[in-house]
Amino acid sequence: MLAVTRPTFRAVLFDLGGVVFPSPFDAFDRYDERAGIEVGFTRSLIRTSSETGAWAALERGELAMPAFFAALEAEAAERGMTISAARIMLTIAEESGARPAMVTAIQALRSGGLRVGALTNNWAQESGESTPAGIGELDLFDTIVESAKVGLRKPDPRIYELALDRLGAAAPETVFLDDLGINLKPAREMGMATIKVVDHQAALDELADLVGMDLA
Repeated sequence: MLAVTRPTFRAVLFDLGGVVFPSPFDAFDRYDERAGIEVGFTRSLIRTSSETGAWAALERGELAMPAFFAALEAEAAERGMTISAARIMLTIAEESGARPAMVTAIQALRSGGLRVGALTNNWAQESGESTPAGIGELDLFDTIVESAKVGLRKPDPRIYELALDRLGAAAPETVFLDDLGINLKPAREMGMATIKVVDHQAALDELADLVGMDLA
């Protein structure tokens, strides 16, 4: 019987929103409830806008907040709905703390000698800071690749290549965690091991098994 060779991983890449931090999609639903509109509308709007619209432009750093607000509200108006883009962003900001189990896992990975990075689609605040802003947990990472700073966003393969270069790791040596399948596909095609984060604790259990470490 042939022995199964366990892959050797040198690095782990984490998405931020929906993985290390709460998902903004939950905030979209809260906004809908508070605004008295059909729950799911903002999710649907952002899903479309994040392909070629205002949301995608915001995350590439092409729109400042005031221009983004106007553009997203215009996209909603085209679908017969009035929204407040500023209020949507404030709702996202209500929950910005990192999940404790994720922080513990990242610390364990780095203590175990692995390189750990963040690869996130984000945006610049009006202050010029990126988001999540002012959060000490970001110091946990060896490198953070932010779409708003590099002018690229997932699922563009070039942003994954940039993250690997900064980590100093090859794709087959890297595990990538994201909550969106569309963002995992390019990483998988490049040779990374991928984990879709639906339940964050289940994802950490899967990661622990892959890297052969206790992450609790």
